Amino acid sequence: MKNTKKNMNIGAAFFFIFFSLLFFVLIIRFVTIQYTGEAEGKVLSAKAAQLYLRQEKIPAKRGAIYDHTGEVIAEDSASYTLVAILDKDLTTDPEHPRHVVDPQMTASKLANEIDMSEKELYERLTKEARKQVEFGVAGKDLSHSVKKKIESLKLPGISFIKESKRFYPNGIFSSHLIGYAQKEVNKKNKTSEIVGQTGLEKSYNDLLKGTDGSIQYEGDIWNYIIPNKSKHVIEPVNGHEIYLTLDKKIQTFLEDAMNKVDKQYKPKRIMAVVADPKTGKVLAMGQRPTYHPTTRVGIDKSWHNEIIETSFEPGSTMKIFSLAAAIEKKAFNPNGTFPSGRYYVNKSDYIGDHNGGRGWGPITYLEGVQRSSNVGFAYLLEKMGTEAWREYMDKFKFGTPTGIDLPNEVPGKILYDWPIEKVTSVFGQGTTVTAMQMVQAMTAIANDGKMMKPYVVEKIVNPNDGTEEKTKPEIVGQPISKETANEVGSILETVLTSEHGTGGRYKIDGYKVAGKTGTAQIPGPDGKYLKGYDDYVFSFLGMAPADDPKLIMYVAVEQPNLKEDENGNLENGSVPVSMIFNTVMKSSLQYLNIQPEEIPDTKIASLPDFSKMKTNEAIDYVKDNALVPIIIGEGEKIIDQSPNAGVSLIEGEKIVLKTDGNLTLPNMTGWSKRDVLTVAKLANLNVNIVGDGFAAKQNIKADTPIGEGDHLVVNFETPKQKIDREKSEKNKEDEDKPLN
Repeated sequence: MKNTKKNMNIGAAFFFIFFSLLFFVLIIRFVTIQYTGEAEGKVLSAKAAQLYLRQEKIPAKRGAIYDHTGEVIAEDSASYTLVAILDKDLTTDPEHPRHVVDPQMTASKLANEIDMSEKELYERLTKEARKQVEFGVAGKDLSHSVKKKIESLKLPGISFIKESKRFYPNGIFSSHLIGYAQKEVNKKNKTSEIVGQTGLEKSYNDLLKGTDGSIQYEGDIWNYIIPNKSKHVIEPVNGHEIYLTLDKKIQTFLEDAMNKVDKQYKPKRIMAVVADPKTGKVLAMGQRPTYHPTTRVGIDKSWHNEIIETSFEPGSTMKIFSLAAAIEKKAFNPNGTFPSGRYYVNKSDYIGDHNGGRGWGPITYLEGVQRSSNVGFAYLLEKMGTEAWREYMDKFKFGTPTGIDLPNEVPGKILYDWPIEKVTSVFGQGTTVTAMQMVQAMTAIANDGKMMKPYVVEKIVNPNDGTEEKTKPEIVGQPISKETANEVGSILETVLTSEHGTGGRYKIDGYKVAGKTGTAQIPGPDGKYLKGYDDYVFSFLGMAPADDPKLIMYVAVEQPNLKEDENGNLENGSVPVSMIFNTVMKSSLQYLNIQPEEIPDTKIASLPDFSKMKTNEAIDYVKDNALVPIIIGEGEKIIDQSPNAGVSLIEGEKIVLKTDGNLTLPNMTGWSKRDVLTVAKLANLNVNIVGDGFAAKQNIKADTPIGEGDHLVVNFETPKQKIDREKSEKNKEDEDKPLN
């Protein structure tokens, strides 16, 4: 008994000492932490602050890309994704719920605002084990006006995620030049940003993207800012804005013309450039195949910029520059004669004229230029000397990149080792060039001998401080004199006007055009030239007006599927080329208000300022001048118009008039892309073009109210697609008819 009591006392004493020591250690630890504010080497106040400190990125706005008039080509656009919060735990105040309380009611009301059935919506809103749901395609890319309508319903648990996306309002529009940008996720910090992938979007990405800012604040468990707490904000630095030399209207002319040829002839490739020869500004450039920068449909067919990244044999358009060299070296006598047909380089090698080497007998050198005689230019090479021609190829900068402000430009290649190579180079065979090199060289012919460097970026503007960096026109050489340039221009004009000329198809009513045709052979896989009738690169390099060129244009169409006439004869390769050149050149000259020398019979009207008229008066005026009025809105007074006052238009063109009443859209079925874009701009809509051809369907019904900033989607279809669709619809109707 005594031993048991003794053992208990010892145990009690042990526990007393143990807990006393433990309590002492805790007191010491507590005092130490209180005094130093640290535990295990970490500052506890900072650790506590981290529990409530939040940091979010303030994204910088990616710089927009404009044409030279300030028309938007690419810009960031806000879009909204609809989300529903299903987690009941997020609601702390039942009177102000943060989750979806009534799925059935919510589904019923949302079904009126987005393209999803009430049943589908209800299924999404009642998914088990989900804290948050989205609504697929129907709930993405919502416009600001749709967001406001849904917010006005005040549905508990319904929220939005705001995002930025790259918006290309013109659809297919010099896509390989502009390129595209898309959102990429940084795997390290799991943030996303819009990054340029091709074209100018890629090469100027660092300037366009800007620098993100940030905000630090103390927040609760739901990330709401705690009132009366300090915030630290670093403002974002928005990206630079790029203004191009492209002219939206001329580019639209070009896109429409290439679409027509592409549909009708299905060539392997089309390349086209329009430029100002006095400055080197590229006003339009495009190619086929092409792609849509938003959907990227078609990019697999040709992802690189053919205009600067592809070199090819130019064919007879090179004769422009060998003619210039011969004139400069006093080797060209227009009245001198030569024996056409064949020219023997040596006993085994010869070159022949394009009519099978038969030639046209003895003809003058002027007629040789007009007929595009290879033999005539071989004799000119003999007269001026092979060393002189090689020197002039360097002066015209063939074999050297132009230095245009675009990535991945190739130099082409001059083959000039063997006697046959020296002869063939004078008429554009063997040696390779790029389309942009041909345009640069042509500026010397159109600009009194001064050769201008081509460029596409007119200026770069920093929106943060308003500073801008302008590109100045640059003379990169003077390969020929003013007198030689003028003589070459005069001779090239006869290529179109002479009875022997190969360029008659490129005449334009009211304007004098000078230029040269080209029919370049295409090397096959075995190194030999292809022999098919349409196995050529058909091209034309021209300028207008011939006496004082304001525009130069190069068009090349490779391997078009040429058509047969009623007699079974295949048409000439110049047909598809002229469909592009003539249409774009004439429309561009008229657009630039360059007066024709011979006024055509077509009625031309000069527009007044319609803001001084009532709507009905403006409509009567437009109709009286053989123009087509398009009215946006229901008001009685005109507040805006397109085109602007003072612009001269040809009969049949559309005049868009915006009234002061509620905005509405007309039925745009059958319209061109240009007319749709004009209306969208005047109504201040975000427009997305889908497809090619003419307008077939619009997401906003005609005569329904619209708001500025709404998204307009217009589907286009080609005439063939329209015929196929109508046939399919008719067949379906016939199948659905009951049998008698």
